[in-house]
Amino acid sequence: MALDKLDRKILQLLQKDATTPVAEIGRKVGLSTTPCWRRIQKMEEEGVIKRRVAVLDPEKVNAGVTVFVAVKTNEHNDAWLRKFAAVVEDFTEVVEFYRMSGEVDYLLRVVVPSIQAYDAFYKKLISRIALSDVSSSFAMEQIKYTTALPLEFALLSDA
Repeated sequence: MALDKLDRKILQLLQKDATTPVAEIGRKVGLSTTPCWRRIQKMEEEGVIKRRVAVLDPEKVNAGVTVFVAVKTNEHNDAWLRKFAAVVEDFTEVVEFYRMSGEVDYLLRVVVPSIQAYDAFYKKLISRIALSDVSSSFAMEQIKYTTALPLEFALLSDA
């Protein structure tokens, strides 16, 4: 879906705060409520807006330890990948999961309350699937975190 400048402005506002009333969004972008709402609905129908969520403070929900887990495997086939994905899907501690290029095959971002909780996660993971190599890196400090995607790359329509 190609987006025009108004769509991009609407998305910027929604990425900052998805609870912003449509009337306020419309006022900020120069639209009345109904046309603004229609644009938001269209972007939801087209899948541009996948869902609206609350961003939580990890410390306040006892999930303040972030671990990046690099996984290497000797299994490079679709059946193994499907099994691994199903195993990872069961772990609520895994908040991001990527298939990578380069030396690491998969990268997971895991959030837990403590190193001990990560150790328990790790033991459960390796009991459910064979992995060639697992390397864990603990984040010492979060320098930047955002859920907002850059919109300057979005395809622009002529409208």
